[in-house]
Amino acid sequence: MSELQRIFTVSVQAATADVERLRARLGSSVRVLTAPTAEARRVVEALGREPVPEVLLAPVRFPDVDRGHRLDELVRRHAVEDRYRDLVVVADPATLTLLLRVLAPDQLPEAGPVTEVGLPRSPRPVPLGKAAAGGVGLAVVAGVLSPVLVPWVLPALVALAGLVLLLVPGRRHLGQALLIATAVSVVVTLMTIAGSARFPGAW
Repeated sequence: MSELQRIFTVSVQAATADVERLRARLGSSVRVLTAPTAEARRVVEALGREPVPEVLLAPVRFPDVDRGHRLDELVRRHAVEDRYRDLVVVADPATLTLLLRVLAPDQLPEAGPVTEVGLPRSPRPVPLGKAAAGGVGLAVVAGVLSPVLVPWVLPALVALAGLVLLLVPGRRHLGQALLIATAVSVVVTLMTIAGSARFPGAW
């Protein structure tokens, strides 16, 4: 299942209250593309984020036929550099209208100076190496704590946390990693038990 990378377009006519509401919605990782104008600077300062000025976002009186496509390419280029951050585009209403017609023609724009659209992206990859290493570590810790804690309790708690994270958008990859770590820990524990049964003097 594909997820969506959030793209916010903000008109230079946005009121302070609109910008404050957007600021509260943004994630921890954000890139702000802005037209190099005084009006856009006001909005960017209200957002409190480091801007990336783009000349192409500057207002033009007579736009070229392909201006919408060039705006789309600009935004997508910044988007693909990090598909897991929010992207904010600050420009005049005419520029944003052209951008949205090409960027997200199948998504209805929101009423008001701030519009959110989404670009499809694949889910975050599961860190298999770290999950496997974590599973080995989990088996070791469970073994060390076995005199005071039933061995299956710790893996069960980790598995439960993994199942919970599977339900959280943007955290599914962590949930999958925890479930893999749990499976690895079970395999390591079973192999340890089998080995000690075959070679009791070696353990």
